[in-house]
Amino acid sequence: MEIVIGKTAGFCIGVQKAVENCSKLAKEQKNIYCLGEIVHNQEVIKDLEKQGVKFIDDLENAEGTVVIRAHGAPKDVYKTAEQKGITLQDFTCPNVLKIHNIAEKYTNEGFYIFLCGNSRHPENLGTLSHCGQYVSVIENTDEDVFKALESFEKSGLKKLLLISQTTYSLSKFYIVEEIVKNETAQDVELVIKNTICKATELRQMETEVMSKEMEYMIIIGGKNSSNTHKLYTIAQQYCPNSTCVETYQELDIQDIRKYEKIGIMAGASTPQKSIEDVASIIRAGRVN
Repeated sequence: MEIVIGKTAGFCIGVQKAVENCSKLAKEQKNIYCLGEIVHNQEVIKDLEKQGVKFIDDLENAEGTVVIRAHGAPKDVYKTAEQKGITLQDFTCPNVLKIHNIAEKYTNEGFYIFLCGNSRHPENLGTLSHCGQYVSVIENTDEDVFKALESFEKSGLKKLLLISQTTYSLSKFYIVEEIVKNETAQDVELVIKNTICKATELRQMETEVMSKEMEYMIIIGGKNSSNTHKLYTIAQQYCPNSTCVETYQELDIQDIRKYEKIGIMAGASTPQKSIEDVASIIRAGRVN
């Protein structure tokens, strides 16, 4: 039996820095709060809670120091913190901050913005706060795109920017890009910026390559992790024998060991220990 672990599996740089900095802060101070889950992974959350970090949904009950997670936060969070005298430790991923800056710049220049991603995702809630009133979120590549184009046309604007959530599907983005190019009038100033982070691109591409070669694929990541879900979708497309789990306890070890080539890929919020645990349990043939 061969077990192949993806080279790009696990923490990306932005997540790693956010988790490490939050852990360091918890050792140095008391009353450390984090606004929302620092990353979408319950194993990471539990570990930080043991270190004394309190996770909150808003600033109402916070005091002292509040961490801004890797996904970032809407602009009004910063204003509220200042009004309440709360100290913010901003661990927003640099790639997310880059998108915030792009969105604000082009909004100020009179552009309508198409944002590819999930409108309810924490990252996009932050980005949307920089977009002004002329913005459409595109989650799916068919109906959503044409609805967005219709809204853009009704706005009367002649400038259009296409950007994306950092963890959006690369293949979906290319489809959206092609439709927007084909359906936009020639007198429109169209700017397209692929803001999917490089780590996400590489992870998605490696998952596709691995899935074509493996008999069984295991994707490890949080249940509410956007990038993990996309990896699972890719794996299923090329390897029908695919599963998505958060920890090794969810695996059917005996069933998996029927296969000769097993691939393991993990989302950007998955700690290395979770990956190693899955590989070790499969090799041992049992859950201890």
